[in-house]
Amino acid sequence: MSEKPQRPGLVERCEKCRRETEHEVSIEIVTESKKETNAEFSKEPYRISRCTACGHSTRQRMNNA
Repeated sequence: MSEKPQRPGLVERCEKCRRETEHEVSIEIVTESKKETNAEFSKEPYRISRCTACGHSTRQRMNNA
């Protein structure tokens, strides 16, 4: 039985390592409003990127309008 080749991760520059490393990237929906009445209207997507070499994570709001 042969193994599937591993798919390489996304390569980005790490702020902490200061070099190009593989990163795990995901999207998280964050509720920004503290008020319960408007919470459903204040959800924003954030891009989460974690360096697989050192574990450093960055979080960036996706729609900075």
